[in-house]
Amino acid sequence: MSKPEDTLALHLRAEGIEAIREYRFAAEACGGPGKGLRDRLAKAGLQDWRADFALLEQGLLIEVEGGGWTGGRHTRGAGFAADLKKYDAAARLGWRVYRCDPAMIKSGRALETILILMQQRGAA
Repeated sequence: MSKPEDTLALHLRAEGIEAIREYRFAAEACGGPGKGLRDRLAKAGLQDWRADFALLEQGLLIEVEGGGWTGGRHTRGAGFAADLKKYDAAARLGWRVYRCDPAMIKSGRALETILILMQQRGAA
């Protein structure tokens, strides 16, 4: 876990928000981890992707995007394309995906947006 992820986890806990870290959303969509998971994922055209956080009742996955200023994996061609495939799969499985960066977490903006997304889901 990265320091920004740890910070966001603290922010969520302070608000009483229950979040699952490193949530294996594709595995859960294919019957959960365990025997035969690789085959089930392959048949569904999925990979064993993880989201940094999941708010199950909200149908919300949260991704902390790092490396934007350092040429990290998320900003290079293959890594960026792989992330898009992951987010596409999450959307097809019915998840909303919120992406934030360390600066948004540090400023409190990420938490504010997460609270707004939760309110919007509650109003729907």
